[in-house]
Amino acid sequence: MRIAAPVAVGIVLFALWEVGCRMASVPVYLFPKPSDIFTSLVNNGPSLLRALLVTLRVTLQAFVAAVILGTLIAFVFVQSRAIEVSLFPYAVLLQVTPVVAIAPLVIILVKNTQLSLTICATLVALFPIISNTTLGLRSVDPGLANYFRMNRASRMKTLMKLRIPGALPYFFGGLRISSGLALIGAVVAEFVAGTGGRSSGLAYEILDAGFTLDIPRMFAALFLITMTGVVLFAAMVALSQVALSNWHESETRAET
Repeated sequence: MRIAAPVAVGIVLFALWEVGCRMASVPVYLFPKPSDIFTSLVNNGPSLLRALLVTLRVTLQAFVAAVILGTLIAFVFVQSRAIEVSLFPYAVLLQVTPVVAIAPLVIILVKNTQLSLTICATLVALFPIISNTTLGLRSVDPGLANYFRMNRASRMKTLMKLRIPGALPYFFGGLRISSGLALIGAVVAEFVAGTGGRSSGLAYEILDAGFTLDIPRMFAALFLITMTGVVLFAAMVALSQVALSNWHESETRAET
């Protein structure tokens, strides 16, 4: 039911789009029909698939790097309120700085194009992991925290047995946001870099299609980006359900 309803709505919207464009005789170079986009997707399949793999590689590399770095930073923040207050504003600074503003600098400083794209995407995807994981590690039940102190539990044991399990729902919430931001960061960084050739991603395909007025190919690339974001989000939701379904109320209630 959860999947069937959105799919049905999507089919209706695509049908209305197709019929509306045909009835209004909209030129393909202004706004292509879904059938035009599908035809372009089939005709340009090899090049679009190659570009998708390039963008997906940068996205996954940035996402993994953001998860590792964000989790480690959150562990440092939770050890001392003074450290968190001192350094958290810099994490916010990274979040509010547009990637299009810092991407040219990163691309100039880092000679390897793929590495520079990964760094830019990582900076975009990093903050949700830091913020959500830090919040989760601090959101422990006071009664349980007092119980651990009464039993003279070490800081490491409190972290492993109390704080980390309690932070998992927040952590997985951060994963859902960060996965999409990693994709956005990768695409925006590719736009700024403007790389071509066999190492070009979907952003370059969009730019090239715009220059040649191949609008159906542009929409086909946009469709692949959108579907990639949906798949990444669905994967994070599934991972959260697998990890939390047996014990956390956020998933057990959803099942019932």
